[in-house]
Order: sequence, then C-alpha cells, then structure tokens
Amino acid sequence: MKALILKLCRNGLGQLIIFIDYLTRPQRMSRSDHLQRVVDELSQDMSLYQFRACPFCVKVRRTMVRLNLNIDLKDAANDELHRQELLEQGGKVKVPCLRTHEDGVEKWLYESSDIIAYLERRFGVENKMTS
Repeated sequence: MKALILKLCRNGLGQLIIFIDYLTRPQRMSRSDHLQRVVDELSQDMSLYQFRACPFCVKVRRTMVRLNLNIDLKDAANDELHRQELLEQGGKVKVPCLRTHEDGVEKWLYESSDIIAYLERRFGVENKMTS
C-alpha cells in the first residue's frame, strides 16, 4: 500500500513538472536561416536519453528549446531499446544523458549541468558560429 501511494505521488509530481514546463516554456533563440541550418547539421548526431518527467531532464530540454536545438529525444524509461543503448554504450542507465559525436569521437555526458554547459558553449549566444 505504501509503495502504491509513493508511486501515485511520484507520478502526480511528474505530471505537475511537465505541466509547469509547458506553461513556462522559454522563448527560442532566433538565428538566420543559414545559421539555423548549420546548428541543425551540427546537432543532428546528438541524442538526449531522458525520462519525460525527470526534473533534470526537463531542465536540459528547456535549454534545448531556448537554444533552438533539434536534438533527438530517446525515452529511456518506456523504450527498452533506448534503455539498453544507454546501458551498453553509455555505461549506465542514468538520465539525462547526452550522446554526442564530435570530430569522430562519441561522448556520453551524464550530468544536467555538464550537458547544459556543453550546449551553451557549443550553440549559445557567446559562440561565434551562432552570433
């Protein structure tokens, strides 16, 4: 009974987090069509392994929206294939996890603050490519 109550609370909080995220979604960064195509090309090989209601995943997704990034989302909670990829290739089932390919090297970033810092460095307004 206690486990059921905890599960209901966790699910309710997750839905509340998703709803608040929807209501407070950040504005997308505006770029020229050419720069947006460059950003889309650079981010096409990236994937975010995530759980939909995870607050840390929401934080990363909000940054992706703000930076106007089209990064593939992989549901590691409900899709066994994505969960297995995360475990076998990334090394552990922990979200959020950003898989990148840069200069022929695949990297798996696991901490939301590290992922956000990486995205800001690579695609933020301070980056000369996007300004």
